[in-house]
Amino acid sequence: MDARSPELTPDTLPQVLPTSTGWRADAPDTRSLPEVNSTVEIPTAGRWWRRLLAFAGPGYLVSVGYMDPGNWATDLAGGSKFGYTLLSVILLSNLMAILLQALAARLGIVTDRDLAQACRATYSPPVNFLLWVACEAAIIACDLAEVIGTAIALKLLFGIPLIGGALLAALDAFLLLLLMNRGFRFLEAFVIALLVVIATCFAIQVTAAAPPVAAMLRGFAPSSEIFTNPEMLYIAIGIIGATVMPHNLYLHSSIVQTRAYERTEEGRRDAIKWATTDSTIALMLALFINAAILVVAAATFHRSGHSDVAEIGQAFELLSPLLGLSIASTLFAVALLASGLNSTVTATLAGQIVMEGFLNLRLPSWARRLLTRGIAIVPVVVVTALYGERGTAELLVFSQVILSMQLPFAVIPLVRFVSDRRKMGKFAISTPVAAIAWFVAAVIVVLNVKLLFDSFFG
Repeated sequence: MDARSPELTPDTLPQVLPTSTGWRADAPDTRSLPEVNSTVEIPTAGRWWRRLLAFAGPGYLVSVGYMDPGNWATDLAGGSKFGYTLLSVILLSNLMAILLQALAARLGIVTDRDLAQACRATYSPPVNFLLWVACEAAIIACDLAEVIGTAIALKLLFGIPLIGGALLAALDAFLLLLLMNRGFRFLEAFVIALLVVIATCFAIQVTAAAPPVAAMLRGFAPSSEIFTNPEMLYIAIGIIGATVMPHNLYLHSSIVQTRAYERTEEGRRDAIKWATTDSTIALMLALFINAAILVVAAATFHRSGHSDVAEIGQAFELLSPLLGLSIASTLFAVALLASGLNSTVTATLAGQIVMEGFLNLRLPSWARRLLTRGIAIVPVVVVTALYGERGTAELLVFSQVILSMQLPFAVIPLVRFVSDRRKMGKFAISTPVAAIAWFVAAVIVVLNVKLLFDSFFG
């Protein structure tokens, strides 16, 4: 059954899009992800939880990017080397993510444009091209982490060599095609099921690790050492880059439009409320999983003197013996594989949104996936052949730093758009919220400048 509301048929779409002078008149108004746009029915009557369930889904797709294999490397390195200290960075980055994703959802719901389309309708072609290149670099870095994570999980579980696992990872393009053909809700159900698997695996491991509660709680309090210790700061920036994913802002602004909410002032306001609730709940799950990875590393490796565990393979080998739980290592690998499979979905959708939004260029999803995966597989195969598993571990951490460096190119346009009353009308964010959002953007920029300075001159 097609639940698309009458207002959003292709013939009437231009009449319901905002006509504010804040957008360029020559920018084409085409729907984001048109094959699934406004296809999920929203109940207009009944209890509140029915509306919440109808809006639940996009937030969980977004949360996948906050717990992908790239997070594992930075969380493991931070926990094994510095104990619970960097839990405060995970908490801070998660709060930043909650704010930024809420803004991305607001932009998509109010303007019927995703972030890439909004950029195309605002900036000149040269600026748009640079923003597209920066976002593509972030997607490739994310894809790199997925390929490495999936390949390592296949090796740990089935003994498949890393190069073979990396090549097999390219075939997951067909998984997304299968899921998308079944409908967007089926895709969301698949993602949520794998998130439950990941959360269950880590809940068991945290219970077995039995971390001291007082030390763990102290880790959530910020420490000045994070800024004075260059190695700790490097990992902290990597955690932020792995947690606040730039391509997720493009993704969220698009997939919230899969809901067939009324394109009226009241309908949009209601949609913003439920979409923000959905993403906040989902990102709290991401906070639990990221914190759980670091807590397990701190309670297992740091406490036992194994402070140099920064590689997923090392963690797999040591986890069961140190925890005294025979299935701990297997649970770890199963969660890693589920994480890699889940990340496939979000990176593919984000790549499609970015390419269509910035360039107005449409490729079949299978072609887009094979292209980006091909770009990501080449460095993995080369590094694995030259340096082995240790080289892929360093490449995994480096990919997260690259992601962090791309953040300003997505965050600054987003905050600018949602603060602009010419573009958002009554839905522009308030001055206090805008001040917080600009502060978050400034923090991201400062951290990246610090990272670049230390990389070249430190």
